[in-house]
Amino acid sequence: MKSILKPSAIFILAMSSTPLFAQQKEIKLPPEATEFYTPVPRKVTPGKENRLAPDDAIVLFDGSSLSKFESNRPEGGEAQWTLADGTMTVKPRTGDIRTKEAFGDMQLHIEWSSPTEIKGEGQGRGNSGVIIMGLYEVQVLDSYESKTYTNGQAASIYKQFPPLVNAMKAPGEWNTYDIFFTAPRFNKDGMVISPAKVTVVHNGVLVQNAVELKGPTEYIGIPNYRAHEEELPFVLQDHGDLVSYRNIWVRKL
Repeated sequence: MKSILKPSAIFILAMSSTPLFAQQKEIKLPPEATEFYTPVPRKVTPGKENRLAPDDAIVLFDGSSLSKFESNRPEGGEAQWTLADGTMTVKPRTGDIRTKEAFGDMQLHIEWSSPTEIKGEGQGRGNSGVIIMGLYEVQVLDSYESKTYTNGQAASIYKQFPPLVNAMKAPGEWNTYDIFFTAPRFNKDGMVISPAKVTVVHNGVLVQNAVELKGPTEYIGIPNYRAHEEELPFVLQDHGDLVSYRNIWVRKL
């Protein structure tokens, strides 16, 4: 019996024999085809140690003065924290302090130490915070041997993301945060079109890996973005504990 192919089948057979459906041949390019020479990255001189500021950094605190900070009260005013031995320490009940300069996308290096005198437990023990743009908090807390909710321990994005691991040093020892922050973007109607992102390295250990923030870090309630300026000061929190800071510098990205 003679078989009859439908027109559609004939079309498929014909097309399958064309180069379009044949196995693609490897395209060989010279090495130069994937090389480019501009733009040329500008040179930056790093610090003599990784914890020290490179030459393009804005040094906010080198242990000599609090001149780059002010009170976080609406009216501002002089920062009232204690300056001694190259460090600044929270002076309880004087309030949070903020940078005088505003920042958006940035690389922030900051070192902190929880009190050697152990008081309290959980959130009542060596509590402070680095509040980026005054809205997005990387928690500072003595979490060395102290239990609390995990999205509120040291190096958490407060009430949003616990750290991947607990890299805390003992009370009195210096902890280092290297924070890489991308500010959120908003459209002309105030809607968020790109959420804030943050990476945190705690004492050389990656603990937050490019997490997308759900909004400002709230103590109570669900976070929701509200449109704000592209650059804002960051805040160091007075939570009533004698947390100390040193060696604070920023690179704008």
